[in-house]
Amino acid sequence: MRISTKGRYGLTIMIELAKRHGEGPTSLRVIAGTHNLSEHYLEQLIAPLRNAGFVRSIRGAYGGYVLGHEPEEITAGDIIRVLEGPITLVEGIEEEEPAKRELWIRISEAIKGVLENTTLEDLANHTAAGESDAYMFYI
Repeated sequence: MRISTKGRYGLTIMIELAKRHGEGPTSLRVIAGTHNLSEHYLEQLIAPLRNAGFVRSIRGAYGGYVLGHEPEEITAGDIIRVLEGPITLVEGIEEEEPAKRELWIRISEAIKGVLENTTLEDLANHTAAGESDAYMFYI
């Protein structure tokens, strides 16, 4: 499984909105400028996130986007699935010999476990703390 820029930048958008949760709307221009990303590309990514209910748009001069749910209710897995599709490591594992099939299943479950147990709140708090090793992922 390879996470493309869609998933990576989508997580970036959502983490930034989580860090600013409760402060009002944030524009994609601000997020793009903060991370040196294309605002146009972020506009393409926000639509599926809005359609899934993870973000809401606020119109007007001081408009932008806010989270559609509390940061602790949205997981990294939710975002990756919306932007990348189903989380699968290997296709056609049912045709593999039992030992290899078991390995692929265990690896897939470990990855899904990390994604499903990591919330936006976790990620926002980690990046806000500025500690590179404050949140350790174990697979």
